[in-house]
Amino acid sequence: MSDSLLTQVLIAGAGPVGLTAAIELIRRGVNCHIVDPLLDPPKYAKAVGVQPRTLEVFESMGVLRRILDAATQMRGQIFYVNGERVAQVDFPVPGDVPFGFIAIPQYATEQILRDELAARGGRIERGWRLTGFEQDADGVTATVAAADGDQTVRALYLVGADGAHSVVRKSLGLTFEGAAFQEQYMLGDVEGDWSMPPGYAIRAMHQSDGTPDDLLVCIPLPPFDALRAPPHRRHNRYRMSMLVPDDLATASSRDGVAHGFEGTHAPELHHIQAVLDRLAPEPTTVGALRWSSVFRISHRIVDAYGRGRAFVAGDAAHIHPPTGAQGMNTGIQDAHNLAWKLALAVEGRATPALLDSYDAERRPVGEEVVGRTVRSARQGIGADSDDPDFVIRREAQLLIGYADSVLVAPGAGTRAPDATGLTRAAVTHPVRLFTLFGTEHTLLLYAGTNAGRDEVQRLERAAGAAAAAAHGRLDVYLLVAPKADIAPSGLPVISDADGEFAKAYAVAERSAYVVRPDGYLGYAAQDVDVDALGDHLRATFAALG
Repeated sequence: MSDSLLTQVLIAGAGPVGLTAAIELIRRGVNCHIVDPLLDPPKYAKAVGVQPRTLEVFESMGVLRRILDAATQMRGQIFYVNGERVAQVDFPVPGDVPFGFIAIPQYATEQILRDELAARGGRIERGWRLTGFEQDADGVTATVAAADGDQTVRALYLVGADGAHSVVRKSLGLTFEGAAFQEQYMLGDVEGDWSMPPGYAIRAMHQSDGTPDDLLVCIPLPPFDALRAPPHRRHNRYRMSMLVPDDLATASSRDGVAHGFEGTHAPELHHIQAVLDRLAPEPTTVGALRWSSVFRISHRIVDAYGRGRAFVAGDAAHIHPPTGAQGMNTGIQDAHNLAWKLALAVEGRATPALLDSYDAERRPVGEEVVGRTVRSARQGIGADSDDPDFVIRREAQLLIGYADSVLVAPGAGTRAPDATGLTRAAVTHPVRLFTLFGTEHTLLLYAGTNAGRDEVQRLERAAGAAAAAAHGRLDVYLLVAPKADIAPSGLPVISDADGEFAKAYAVAERSAYVVRPDGYLGYAAQDVDVDALGDHLRATFAALG
């Protein structure tokens, strides 16, 4: 092994968060290396729920079809207490949202992301364990241990996606405040023979004097082999979790962070069957155990998402109960937020505020998720609201916003809405707005019904000034009202044929919107102010020396 490796970004951890960061960096031409101490990818179905907002991220990454092919739709959840069915909660998807809720084993998600990484020329250095690093004004020098000796890696930046026991977090000296849940759980990936409706999670509990003392949660999974599974087994695979029996309980707590898989005794089928015999809504026998483990849960969050040239994301930054399937999704979106900013920093095009915005934007999200999942674990999802639409959008992670960020102009900061029914010359079918977005910022200029040649020329001048402020790193589209008589323009013209864009973006006669590479509105104005638009972009793009 050579004693030194040079790269632009070093990523510790090859789980879904590290893989997302790597793919997003490589898409933008950044050289990066992933190191992971595991010689083989894990085979467990730890995180299984994927939210609609994450599916939007996966669409932008080019992996959506493969994710959907390997997933099953999550339709809702059915609740039982002391053997009686007490409630059913469906997961309706708002009409303005392009995707619903799905379940897919984490190992399948990771395999798809690894395939995408490899297709783009990336690789994972397996068996390489980050042991520490030092920073200076120009970069990071990391030490990696491997079977054939230590390796020194020199990088411009370091991303710690190395989980709840993160070496990056510890080396940065970040605090990780929180506490552990007293209860321990066991998980199993199994098949059952009951007649529960497909696509519904099952939550069953036993209560004594109103206090739960036994629990079973079953999350539907796609069949292990859909082509070979008999019909009666195609919808009966679940990731089941339940309280751990005394003979499997463990007191171990590596490095004081009681979170993740622990213990040397994995649950066996008879452990899982015993809980089903007590709590299952109908008699059932489970089999085909593919994986099981004892699991402990903590809730913790760091005091900063990075310092200097090193950052943390995912479980390295925040851990919490799995209630509502928020953890992996939040981590993937951490990486999605960070990667485009790192790419501009690597190129020398980022303002000092750009990388600082990662902590400013994502840590409040992590704090909210940690607090909410703890409350949901104790009170139930949505117990704090009587508005089902709000609860669905919040759990779907569609309400995350960055209105307080220094990168965001007043009136912006929310997720950019999608819009359907757009038309474009030479395209014979309607176009979705999201399909126009790429790896760069996108400027959407809107011209209303009364826009004439002078108005269009004004918009063209605004587009030119904005592109100059972004050093050309800007995709621009002119969206026009259905009946607008627009002369040929030097900009790509998209017709808002069904008026859906105007409705979603609350347009005026002329409007301007900047959509960031992570799909959030950085700028939204009901007029086209060239100076304000340029100032907004210059907060992100540093002046070239």
